Amino acid sequence: MPIENFLTELQFSKFRDYIYNASGIHFSPSNRTILESRLKERLRKSGISDIDQYYKHITTDEGEMKTLLDTVTTNLTRFFRNTAHFKAFEHYVIPELVKYKKSRGENTIKIWSAGCSTGEEPYSLAMVLKDILPPGFKFDITASDLSLKCLMTAKEGFYSDQKVNGVSEKYLQKYFEKKPNGYLVKEEIRNSVKFDYHNLKADSGQRNLDITFCRNVIIYFDEAAQNNVINKFYESMNNHAYLFIGHSESLFGMDTKFEFLKTDFATMYRKFSS
Repeated sequence: MPIENFLTELQFSKFRDYIYNASGIHFSPSNRTILESRLKERLRKSGISDIDQYYKHITTDEGEMKTLLDTVTTNLTRFFRNTAHFKAFEHYVIPELVKYKKSRGENTIKIWSAGCSTGEEPYSLAMVLKDILPPGFKFDITASDLSLKCLMTAKEGFYSDQKVNGVSEKYLQKYFEKKPNGYLVKEEIRNSVKFDYHNLKADSGQRNLDITFCRNVIIYFDEAAQNNVINKFYESMNNHAYLFIGHSESLFGMDTKFEFLKTDFATMYRKFSS
């Protein structure tokens, strides 16, 4: 059978279901071609020519399964992606949290960047916080992803000239070092973000979060997986906390306790108790 037509309906169902059960990522018939192209790539690189043999391989080799999940994950990101979200973060969310924390005698803002890809989002958050947090306040950022390859890039903190196009001259001068063919995020910012491998189907173990960013991730999940992830977020967050999801994503119709919040800058969700 030519490799271009290697997935039968049964094979497609087997791979689709296995990937879904492992990660929550859902491949519908309409995006079947994406799965097929990613599988072709893994067949070439693994040296396995038979698709059924490769299926047995991923079910018995956890390393190859992680590599396949890495391959099927879409990792599109950039610094300060969605300006409205960052304006809301800087001008609404952080001032509200600072006021709330002061009233409780606390001084740490805890953030999770879930689905951080190659690190641009958490580093952007760290730069803003370094600039605007009042004296005596500190922050704790954990960034996670399903892609080990992306996490390696994130930890290194080196980005091509093209990748830093969204960074203002102010931040570029203050928090990056110019290198041949690109820029390196300065050590003080790199050290302020903890990167970790995490599959959103599982409990992250994180608790008492003040802000969660999970943008353009749940769009790849079906309704059941979306509800599972969102409810895990809710349980991991403080009672005065904020959730940012992608501009094309919504919690409308979900069984969730998050409240919809509209600010002058952008919309988001919050877990709130007075």
